[in-house]
Amino acid sequence: MPGREPESQNDFMIEKIKTRPINRRKLIRRTIITVVMAVIFGTVACVTFLVLEPVISNQLYPEEEPQPVVFPEDQDEMSPEEMLAENIPSESPSPEPPPDELSTEPPMEEAGVTEERVREILEERQAEVDDVAGIYRALNELLYETLINEDGSSRPGLDQYVVTVRGVISNVDWFDGVQESSNQAPGVIVADNGVELLVLVNYKALEAAESLVLVLRDNYQVPAQLKGLDPDTNLAVIAVERNAVPAEWMEADGLAVAQLGSTGARNLEGTPVIALGSPMGISESVGYGMITSDNTQLTGPDRNYKLLLTDISGSKNAEGFLFNLNGEVIGIITDNKLGSDLPNVIHAYGITEIRRIVEKLSNGISFAYMGISGTDVTKYAHEELGVPSGAYVTQLEMDSPGMLAGIQVGDVLTTMNGNVIQSFGDYCTQLMRLNSGQTVELVIMRQSQNEYREMTFTIELGELNG
Repeated sequence: MPGREPESQNDFMIEKIKTRPINRRKLIRRTIITVVMAVIFGTVACVTFLVLEPVISNQLYPEEEPQPVVFPEDQDEMSPEEMLAENIPSESPSPEPPPDELSTEPPMEEAGVTEERVREILEERQAEVDDVAGIYRALNELLYETLINEDGSSRPGLDQYVVTVRGVISNVDWFDGVQESSNQAPGVIVADNGVELLVLVNYKALEAAESLVLVLRDNYQVPAQLKGLDPDTNLAVIAVERNAVPAEWMEADGLAVAQLGSTGARNLEGTPVIALGSPMGISESVGYGMITSDNTQLTGPDRNYKLLLTDISGSKNAEGFLFNLNGEVIGIITDNKLGSDLPNVIHAYGITEIRRIVEKLSNGISFAYMGISGTDVTKYAHEELGVPSGAYVTQLEMDSPGMLAGIQVGDVLTTMNGNVIQSFGDYCTQLMRLNSGQTVELVIMRQSQNEYREMTFTIELGELNG
């Protein structure tokens, strides 16, 4: 055709492909769905891991549970004659000396194997027997002597019973530099529950501490933590992981777990004691003397304590423990309980009244709280005035469970959960065996006109808070 060029056989069809427009809404929706699904699956995976991980770990690596700490019930102390008779060897008793060869010296209050060792030391130092300094040096050797138990087994000397608990505090100086300071207090190992070593300590010097460490010999330090604190006495139990202590120190000649003695006997006056810890206000100081009085009673809400007075003159800030000559803890040194007339006399809580407190602290159990202060009904009040036997209520804490239940000053507590109460000490002992949150049935006698009438209260015990 004229005017038109013929098509070439090599010409191809040319097609232009246009890019499809992006659907932004659909893209955003898919992105959001993907993110949400990822979050959901991640959350499910985390929850599943958190739930199953402890179960699987316990199956593969079961943790050893600590054994509950239980101190034996306090028994009345044996008389010196009974203690001496019990410790006389039975295999080959020595012949009894003639009467004219018997010593005319009065027997010591504390008898036993340790006392015999004291006598041996004194006999070896005949030239110093009349010298008071020589006697005290002889007593000092008890710190390093091996103690013999009733079953014939041995225990380390008293010097290995007391350890040091240090509280570390971090301070910032003027140049924003961190400086560490520390306070320390003497402690005594009272129990080993299989997982932890439990150390009894006066917590007063450690209250501001940010962290705690147990200082062993050669200044070896082990991290520690607070297990329990009694706000009334300021006593605390510090726990140390057993695995953190070198194995060789856990042997029989290493760290010693102290035995708790008894202060339930009535005539403790004249009992020789050794004060360890910081009785003189200086770490690792020692004091020797005897108990001069055990008639002082301290009372508070739901508590009563026997206060042991000694003839040891120490620091007004004394801390530590009283040991008898059998190596048992019979007192926990406290301060500011005697007033200003005897500021430097070493005095201590009797261990019998403290025993259950230490047991609860060792197990991390809270203290039951009723909020009642009281005293014993005297023989004269019972026989002459007709007051029923029991615990006489002298004061109630404001808004305490006892007050809210309706207990009044002047009531006489006679039974708790069916157990007879004959003194305020009985009430404190029975309450110490209970836990916060438990419900108790308390029977009281209340004066109405000229007679006492019985009333029964059901009370839910509170918790003593620090």
